[in-house]
Parts: sequence; C-alpha cells; structure tokens
Amino acid sequence: MALRALKFASWTAAASGIYMYGNKFLDPNDFGVVRVGRAIATTAVITYDYLTSLRSVPYGSEEYEFLKSQVHLRSAERLRELCCSNRGTFIKVGQHLGALDYLLPEEYTRTLKVLHSQAPQSTRQEIEQVIREDLGKEIKELFMSFEDTPLGAASLAQVHKAVLQDGRTVAVKIQHPKVQAQSSKDILLMEVLLLVVKQIFPDFEFMWLVEEAKKNLPLELDFLNEGRNAEKVAHMLKNFDFLKVPRIYWELSTRRVLLMEFMEGGQVNDRAYMERNGINVNEISRNLGKLYSEMIFVNGFVHCDPHPGNVLVKKCPSSGKAHIILLDHGLYQVLSESFRMDYCRLWQALIKADMKRVQKYSRRLGAGDLYPLFACMLTARSWESVNRGIDQSPVSASEDMEIRSNAATYLPQITQLLNNVPRQMLLLLKTNDLLRGIESALHTRASASSFLNMSRCCIRAVSTYQRSKSHSLYRRAQISFTEALSLWQINLYELFLWLKGSQLGNWVIALLRRMHHFTY
Repeated sequence: MALRALKFASWTAAASGIYMYGNKFLDPNDFGVVRVGRAIATTAVITYDYLTSLRSVPYGSEEYEFLKSQVHLRSAERLRELCCSNRGTFIKVGQHLGALDYLLPEEYTRTLKVLHSQAPQSTRQEIEQVIREDLGKEIKELFMSFEDTPLGAASLAQVHKAVLQDGRTVAVKIQHPKVQAQSSKDILLMEVLLLVVKQIFPDFEFMWLVEEAKKNLPLELDFLNEGRNAEKVAHMLKNFDFLKVPRIYWELSTRRVLLMEFMEGGQVNDRAYMERNGINVNEISRNLGKLYSEMIFVNGFVHCDPHPGNVLVKKCPSSGKAHIILLDHGLYQVLSESFRMDYCRLWQALIKADMKRVQKYSRRLGAGDLYPLFACMLTARSWESVNRGIDQSPVSASEDMEIRSNAATYLPQITQLLNNVPRQMLLLLKTNDLLRGIESALHTRASASSFLNMSRCCIRAVSTYQRSKSHSLYRRAQISFTEALSLWQINLYELFLWLKGSQLGNWVIALLRRMHHFTY
C-alpha cells in the first residue's frame, strides 16, 4: 500500500513538473517558496563570505582593503542576480541602492546600476489581462494601434506607445500583474533577512531601506496617485516654460493603467544627442538645477526618481527652445516646513562656508557628532572643500575618487547617519546623487550657476517663511527689502561671472588693462 502511494506521488510530481515546464503561463517565481528560498540562500552566502574572507587578515592593511573590495564585488553580483531573479520589489530596492553613488561602496553602486536596464517585461497576454480587468475592454477596442514592444520596462511597470481610436498618440503605462500581490510579502521577507544580518553584524544598519519601501511602494503602485502628482508638479512649476509634463487621460486610467500624452526626446545624460540637435548642454544643466531647487527649497514637493530614463530633453522645432520632459511621477517626497527651513539654512551655510551654522543645522537634522560626514554626503565634496567653500573650485578627479573610496571606509558611520536623519532626508540624498550623476555625464558638475540658483531659492523660501510668521507690517517690509537686496547681489555676481567668461568681458578687461598701462 505504501509502495503504491509512493508510486502515485512520484507520478503526480513528475506530471506536475512536466506541466509546469511546458506551460508558458506558469513561472517558478510565482511560488513564494522559490522566492523565499532564493533570498535566504543569497543572504546566507553573502554573510558567510564577509565572515570568513576577512577573518585572518590584519584590519586596515592593503591586503584587507583589497580583499574587502573583492567581497563587496562578489556580494553585489549575487545581490544583482537575486534582484533579477525575484524581480518586482527586489529590482526596485536594488535600483535605489544603485543610485547611492557617494553613500555606498562603488562595487555595489556600479554593479546594481545595470538594474535600470534589466527590468523584466510582461508578456502580451499579461498586458491584455491587466487592461481587460481594469478597463473592461480588449486592446483592439480601445486603440487603433498598440506597439507590442515596450518603450521601456521598469521594476513595477512597462510603457507602450499606442494610438487611440480618435487618433491621439498616447503612452500606456501598465503595471506588471504579479507585483501588487508579491510586494508586501517581499518587503516582509527583506525585513526579516535584514534583522538576521544585523544580529551577525551589529554595525549593519539598513532597516531604513525597508522602512522607505514600506512607505513608498504602495504609493508607487497606485497609478492614480502618480497622475495626481504629475498634474500637481505641472501646476506648481508652470512658470518654467521649458518644463513639459505629459497630460493625463483620466477617462482611461486606473490604479494599474495610466494613459498619458506621448512625449519623446533624448535622455538628459546624453551629451552627444544634445550636441547633434543643437541643444545647449549648460542651459539644460542649469534649468534642471532650477527645477529641483524650486521643488526642494520653495515648494517642498520633490520628484525623487530623476534617473536619465525619466528626464528627457528635446528641441522644439517651432521655437528652437530646449524642453525638459519630466516622466514617472510615482515617487515624490513631501517635506515638512520645519525640515525644509533647516535644509535651506544648511545649504546656505554650506555655500557660504559658515562652519558654525553647518554644525548647527546638521545637528538639527539628526547628524549629531557626525556632522562633518553629513556635510560631505550632502555635497559629495571633501571636508577640506566644504571648509574652503564648495563654490570656490570644481570637483577634481582625485577628490571624486576620494569621496567614492570614503563611502567604503566610513560605511558603518554612513549607515548610522541614514538611520538617524529624518526619513524625508533619505530620498533627497538619493535624488542628489542621481542629479550629480547627470551633471557628471554632462561635465557641468559644481558650476557656479547651480549654487547661485540654490541660493536664490533658499533666500526666497526663508523670506516667505519669515513673512508668514511676522505680524508686524514694518517687519514684513524689512524682510522683503533684505530679500530683494540679497537677490540683487546674486544677480550682480552672476552678471560679473558672465562678463568674466564672455568675449565681451575679455575685451572690457583687456581695455581696462591697457588704460591702466597708459596711465602709468
């Protein structure tokens, strides 16, 4: 009887295996035991590697640093493979880590960056299923044409180009059908694994990563929320005529399907594209800085995923102006007023190299005694440059290398800081690093104009706040006068920099020198 039962079980298992193998609609990744087992195994291997590879090597020696770099690289590759296999939430978290250029060891950021181009694609059948369930119609009923190959695929969704029955060309963002069900389980799994690793390595402080995923993923998975964010930022920044945000078609949008105006252009880090199309690279970099300074310091409503695929540039054929197209509005950070004011004043202190105020406002933002490291993390500059003034000299290759190597050296202190600062700071640090990556690709990093734009926004934000708290007409007038004077000084300094760098300025300087020579 037992033998017969064993045979039956074997035949059943074999038949199930053959069915699963031959059925293209079934994916081993759909089974929780496979995803959990893979995550546990990868975590165990990485932990064992760190425990054993560095055990017998003197701490701080050249051999130790070399071996540590090798362990970082092996672990990053294993983590990347886990993200690619488990997909969805794992890829999203891996992309977040890959964006922290100046906060994590380079071996991790370099290895995990590829996840932006290795996101999975849903099949045509899966896309049809989501549209049918959410919109109640077939693709051919809604669209005159629908391109099977997506314009882009991300961790949570993919975008297709289509033409509506009335002839409008649209971008259709469709959520991967399994992400919604798997995301909460994946986050719980990550939380448990990180807690286990922390027991083995007490300095390992990455719970902030899980906390951020818990808070942000439900918002990113709600495409109606994304549509509202897009409309809000378009209205908020309507004075910037160079900014374009796709219009949302609400009548055909749901929590898992978002229909938008179709817009195209080159990626914002593609300098060659800009040069081919006659787009001024410095102007694009300057305008991108204006957008983000306005969002962060003035409005406190920040688009936190400005990787190159989400920021496009295009020259308008009729006007000749270069436009910045801002896409993917799922991830925004809302800054509280008190946080925004402290952050404004900290950046003002950093630009003026006022170390007392740098210490004061860094401590108010949770940095404590690690305020020098915090200042370096914010600016991606060395402590020497911060003391000298971050607007005094551009970033050299050696300084950039120093900052990147310090990310590995001070990793325990960095993770401690990330745990201590307000949660609002975490996405801002990621956003800062993504923007610096764009500036580095365009060779416009640390330009004087970017600091001037930041200064303007900080002055306006602080003055508006002070006026709102003052009940005296005289005091409000005094604040407005001080604001106007400060902005005028910045404009004057900007004019001086322009003259200094222009042909006209060179002629004026040469003429003044000649006059000085004749006088004496």
